[in-house]
Amino acid sequence: MPLTADSAVIRRLMVRPGPAGEDRAPVPASAAAVSAVLRAFGRSPRDLPVRTVVYVGAHAPDPALAPEHEGFAVRTASAPGRALRLAHQELHDGTADFALVAGFDEPEAGTITVYAVKRAAEAVAEGDTVLGVLDLTTDPDAAPELTALAHGHRATDPDRHRLLLWSGRDERDEQRVRGELLPLLSGLHHEAFPALPTVVPCGTAPGPVRGAAVTVAALSAATVHKATAVTAARPRPVALLFPGQGSQHRAMAAGLYGREPVFTAAFDAALSHMGEEGPRIRADWLTDGRPLIPVDDVRRAQPLLFAVDYALGRMVIGWGVRPTAVLGHSAGELVAATIAGAVALPDAVAMVMARVREAVKIPPGGMLAVAAEEHRLRPYLRDDVAIAAVNANQQTMLAGPAEPLAEIAQALRADGLTVVTVPATSPFHSPAMAPASEAVEAAYRDIPLRPPALPLYSGYTGELLSPEKALSPRFWARQITDTVYFKQALESLLAADDMLLIEAGPRQTLTAFARRHRAVRLGASAAVPLLPGRPGTAEADRQSVLTAAARLWTEGHVPSPVALSALWTWSADAHTGAEATAPAPQLAAATP
Repeated sequence: MPLTADSAVIRRLMVRPGPAGEDRAPVPASAAAVSAVLRAFGRSPRDLPVRTVVYVGAHAPDPALAPEHEGFAVRTASAPGRALRLAHQELHDGTADFALVAGFDEPEAGTITVYAVKRAAEAVAEGDTVLGVLDLTTDPDAAPELTALAHGHRATDPDRHRLLLWSGRDERDEQRVRGELLPLLSGLHHEAFPALPTVVPCGTAPGPVRGAAVTVAALSAATVHKATAVTAARPRPVALLFPGQGSQHRAMAAGLYGREPVFTAAFDAALSHMGEEGPRIRADWLTDGRPLIPVDDVRRAQPLLFAVDYALGRMVIGWGVRPTAVLGHSAGELVAATIAGAVALPDAVAMVMARVREAVKIPPGGMLAVAAEEHRLRPYLRDDVAIAAVNANQQTMLAGPAEPLAEIAQALRADGLTVVTVPATSPFHSPAMAPASEAVEAAYRDIPLRPPALPLYSGYTGELLSPEKALSPRFWARQITDTVYFKQALESLLAADDMLLIEAGPRQTLTAFARRHRAVRLGASAAVPLLPGRPGTAEADRQSVLTAAARLWTEGHVPSPVALSALWTWSADAHTGAEATAPAPQLAAATP
């Protein structure tokens, strides 16, 4: 069951100003009190989302209270219950992304109860502890009740792939643990297989010698027996790679939707900001028949890639694996910027949709992948056909209007070069897109941008993105026309440290580019895809993700066993035969 746009309370805190035992007097709704509300949960205001709004619910708010305080909008209401309702409406309308709602003199004089409120899907995607969803059917003056967040059910299908992780203090200890696990798997009833703990032994710190198996119940003993143990030294830091247009295919990552809670919530959160197109995009993505708009059309490719890449990145972070850097290719750079905190999710979606809106006005074009160096291709360029991307040694892309691009492709093939048509219907990264770039830049001037909170390597600068570029609407708009220097950006990233590169997107395109890099070929760094290299089954999507999680474990990282187990114990469907026979445990509902 996809999450709705309901607002969820994620934190609640009661503040008692003044010494304990002092007679309580009403707390004035003053500027000083609003400052206290902004810091109620121990965060600096600069760490709050750009579009944070403070709602003051007080019977007699200070008339001198300004509509803005410390850079954040301040609203007032006559009662705390009304303030929560107004905050919910603003979150639902998309004019705010986060609300701090302060009930003055609630539940008694001299106290302030502060609620932190987000959209439900975004709260789940970002790993927040959800106290409950606002129930707005009660008295408008009363504080709304919190209802449980219903998000998924227990799934127990033993034929789904699952992950088994084990470790030991040394090689002998690992063999002992595996030896104790094998008889258990051999004699286990297959219906109990999904309920086995993810990590063995339970309750102890993981040892440095590790094993992992991705398997189904019937093959579990044999798979564990054949698995190769790895000694995990210093785990390499993780960098997330986000692919762009050209990587898309029908039903990409659809096997995770409704079967992995964070992916599902993050995908829904992204589509919820796409207006009326959101449900149509989801329907075309999930259909077994003919979609209304083909996936290679820019109206589907870019919104879908953004949602899938973003949801995959959130899923990995939801495992407790914190990336130390991000790098996106073409449209994937906007996903990287979102994960890095340079732009809020609703604004990033608005930027994507603006690109799409303007791209469809440009005459049809396309892109080519050519097995040649950039300098060898320059003599062929003409009529707005340009170098679109330099991805790796002997891996260059061209883009431009359809007719001259086809003629150049014919000439390249006649000269013995390998040329592959990239699935795209618009000439991105060529001068033909200049009118779209100018229109998008005007739209981007209203987008609140921030310097990235994570190192963000840019394919347009070939290096770490500077705060000045991150804050420039022109920089983001020029991405429609400018060349992507992925090879150079990857070089800069891998020069900073030995990395474990995780590709959060379909087709393994960036993984293939990365594996051509000398640091990866020599084993100093490594590249791991999350999804299969070609379209396949829903189970293949899940199996591929589990294989990537197993690699993180044997690398020395410790992904959350509870989060990982959702891939074989969770379902969004209320009833699916053998699956979803009982509700999944709800998210924590205790007051902090």
